Amino acid sequence: MQRLESPDAIVVGAGLAGLVATHELVLAGKSVLVLDQENRANLGGQAFWSLGGLFFVDSPEQRRMGIKDSRELARQDWFGSAAFEDADHDDWGRRWAEAYLDFASGEKREYLHALGLRSVPMVGWAERGAADPQGHGNSVPRFHLTWGTGPEVVRIFAEPVLAGEERGLVEFEFRHRVDELIVEDGAVVGVRGSVLAPSDEARGVASSREVVGEFERRAPAVIVTSGGIGGNHDLVRETWPAERMGPAPEHLISGVPAYVDGRMLAISEDAGARIVNRDRMWHYTEGIHNWDPIWPDHAIRIIPGPSSLWLDAHGRRFPAPNFPGCDNLQTMRAILATGYDYSWFVLTQSVIEKEFALSGSEQNPDITEKDFRVLLRERLAKGAPSPVEAFKEHGEDFVVADDVAGLVAGMNSITRGPLLDAAAVEELIRARDREVANAFSKDAQLMLVANARRSRTDKLVRVAKPHRMLDPEHGPLIAVRLNILTRKTLGGIQTDLDSRALGPDGEPVPGLYAAGEVAGFGGGGVHGHNALEGTFLGGCIFSGRAAGRALAAR
Repeated sequence: MQRLESPDAIVVGAGLAGLVATHELVLAGKSVLVLDQENRANLGGQAFWSLGGLFFVDSPEQRRMGIKDSRELARQDWFGSAAFEDADHDDWGRRWAEAYLDFASGEKREYLHALGLRSVPMVGWAERGAADPQGHGNSVPRFHLTWGTGPEVVRIFAEPVLAGEERGLVEFEFRHRVDELIVEDGAVVGVRGSVLAPSDEARGVASSREVVGEFERRAPAVIVTSGGIGGNHDLVRETWPAERMGPAPEHLISGVPAYVDGRMLAISEDAGARIVNRDRMWHYTEGIHNWDPIWPDHAIRIIPGPSSLWLDAHGRRFPAPNFPGCDNLQTMRAILATGYDYSWFVLTQSVIEKEFALSGSEQNPDITEKDFRVLLRERLAKGAPSPVEAFKEHGEDFVVADDVAGLVAGMNSITRGPLLDAAAVEELIRARDREVANAFSKDAQLMLVANARRSRTDKLVRVAKPHRMLDPEHGPLIAVRLNILTRKTLGGIQTDLDSRALGPDGEPVPGLYAAGEVAGFGGGGVHGHNALEGTFLGGCIFSGRAAGRALAAR
């Protein structure tokens, strides 16, 4: 393709936020140079591997499922979850949150629908919260699963950008790693960096960092859209909020490819950008080692229904609200408070068949490939979806047994901490089973299950009917060792509502913009301390759109 001698903008990072910003610039007739340290196969970045969940408020899908939602209720949930602090760190995060809620309850669905995106009709209920209407969690289901998952979210922006490349408005330079933002007279005017050795690795596979050359490119503005830090375990541990969350885990597995390295945070800071909320992160507690990995330490997250018993490393049941799918970071604190960095799910075959979903586009081929026949076979037929069954059979974190003694023996064979007592675990399960005899209970988790089954989606496809775990009709018993899985960065470059990077004095750094995860999805922390799920892709889209439109209007 033709080289752009004087592009109107340089976009650093060819992930979702970068594609959205480029799309908006191309719509305005602007020329864009897109740089990325990976090869073309990785276009779309981490978003490609996602489940494609999107946060909408008062959507047609919600209304068809009988869900009553509103911007007011969504704001109550967002701000109750965010727990924003002082204005210095969170003023712009608050402003971005208000703007994003306007977007999610307004034009977001129409904007994406016009580009060809569609959602499955069932609305999921993620992060159900901690039993406080003014605290963390979604009061209603808001997780809209994209028909086509992450690859479809990428496609609707990649296609018009690639069309812009054909027209000569977009130039891609892959295997170009930015090492410096060029600053002259206080303004960012371009980038310098290293040309990496050519790579034909498949998408997501770790690539060489061999340097074969250098480059320098200039433009009136640079938009940094390079993602977070989840693939850089050293940086995750360095910035881990130990005072708030407990000690950093010794054992981490990666929910993102190795190229999610966080390098551009320090590079942007050197150019004058202010980084805020470095220690705010969104890593998951339900990680499992991938038996068929693509990238180093490749991990998959179990997206659980509410029925599995959640035990700590000692075999003790976590107290409310630390139940599956309720409060991710609160449960993280409870896990790390034990002195260990793992925990256990104990469940039955009936539960795994209905309640286990796996994160990732590659773990959901029926929805990713938009095949209704496969979807019906996988989701409604007897048995767990085939990717789940494959993990049960091959995954190193899974134990299957016909009785508690055999189950605990298997758990003890893979423990990284104390040995569990089979008699104590069995009594815990029996105590829970006694509560199932009636439709009511004093067991808070069973109350949660009963409430969940009042949601049409949960009752139909997501939550198993309560049953005794020791009933052989629902066996075998299953245990899953759960590990800490790295995923999202909630802090980053502080930006205004035009995605302009701000300096320590609160003023925009001339020529520098930031969007997506590197900007804390907007403002350096639109989610505050927590998140409501389905908000990460939307944050990339909203902040990338803001950057592209603001720069196009200059």
